[in-house]
Amino acid sequence: PSVRKIVGELSGGNQQKVLLAKWLAMEPRLLIVDEPTRGVDVGARSEIYRLLRGLAEKGVALLVVSSELPEVLALADRIVVMAEGRTVGELPGEGATEEQVLRLATRFTSSVANVREQAVGA
Repeated sequence: PSVRKIVGELSGGNQQKVLLAKWLAMEPRLLIVDEPTRGVDVGARSEIYRLLRGLAEKGVALLVVSSELPEVLALADRIVVMAEGRTVGELPGEGATEEQVLRLATRFTSSVANVREQAVGA
């Protein structure tokens, strides 16, 4: 509503946009964003996606950390899947599916669960 509004009083989406704007003012060559659209509405989400894609097109390296698979699939050129604090697989972003990502993640967590069960039973 006003440029004089305190950032903490803005909506979640507008707070995210202010945060991104502050970082972008520094003209970074690498930007790490963790859950960039958490808690924002659909309009702000698409605006943040547009902004991130534009940065990538300008040569800014982006590391996007997200637990939302549709977000990862929409933004990533390369997807690195982690489970239990370990890298368990990598996929090209283009053509990757939720099923492929989940298969990598659950294959690892299933094997860890089996090892734990065997250890407890031993």
